[in-house]
Amino acid sequence: MSKKSLPHPTGAELELLRVLWERGPSTVREIHEVQGEEKKTGYTTTLKILQKMTDKGLVRRDASERSHVYEAACQAEETQRQLVRDLLHRAFGGTPGQLVVQALSEEPASAEELAKIRQMLDELEARQTKRGRRTQ
Repeated sequence: MSKKSLPHPTGAELELLRVLWERGPSTVREIHEVQGEEKKTGYTTTLKILQKMTDKGLVRRDASERSHVYEAACQAEETQRQLVRDLLHRAFGGTPGQLVVQALSEEPASAEELAKIRQMLDELEARQTKRGRRTQ
């Protein structure tokens, strides 16, 4: 049985998820303070977004203490894969090459990132060759 995918997070929700992925379980105050360094939003706005995220299943809330602690329901990589999959099909017609070309033309990749990309391409090519489906 395939795992039910969570709803796509909004931009504001992604910002809070990034804080939780980086810090781990955190209180509203802790999340808000990190957010305050980058963006001026009110504490109640942060709280309201987290409450909506809880309802959507994007975060879990531990209410056993006076200050509720929130944690991301999914790992960053899982959410990123879901968002990329959606973008790949909606904007690029399911063609991964076009997505990669656009991503690399938008932001320059570091030497380390390029080496990792080359390694991934080599591994993909090796798997395809093994299966007898070498790409041209």
